[in-house]
Amino acid sequence: LIAVKTSNKDTVPAAGEKNDDSPKEEPWETPLKTTVVDMEVGEFQGHKISVWDLLHSKYIPEENRKELLELYQAGEL
Repeated sequence: LIAVKTSNKDTVPAAGEKNDDSPKEEPWETPLKTTVVDMEVGEFQGHKISVWDLLHSKYIPEENRKELLELYQAGEL
């Protein structure tokens, strides 16, 4: 659990730094990165995690992640 937690913390600043260096960050990404959920299952149990990190975790396959992001961008989620 500690390694995963540390990994997730490292992911957030890395994404922020990467987005600061490139114009790829979209306004719709901010709510996903700042909205935090309490996890009751899996390796994140008992921790708060951003929706962005959850989407990019092993629990959401890449195909599903892309579909969810497209629905979110379209305003359907």
